[in-house]
Amino acid sequence: MKGFKKTFAFIMFLLAGIVLGAFIAYLCSGKDYVGWLAWGKELGIPNFQVDLYVVRLNFGLMFNATISQLFTIPLAIVIYAKTCKSL
Repeated sequence: MKGFKKTFAFIMFLLAGIVLGAFIAYLCSGKDYVGWLAWGKELGIPNFQVDLYVVRLNFGLMFNATISQLFTIPLAIVIYAKTCKSL
């Protein structure tokens, strides 16, 4: 059970860092002096469709990474390391 708590806490901190970085990028887009935080790239596979007449399957996986997420994700990992030592 101890390993589950640590893994769950790590995933939650990581997701919080990703969401916080995306939110900061959204707020900073189009603003002077901080607009560079919203710059990013999209990586992945766009929609890939298989049509078998009876079944139609759509696959796609896209990642959008921004500069602000490059700051918030390591920050979330450091905060996790400092706060979850006793788990």
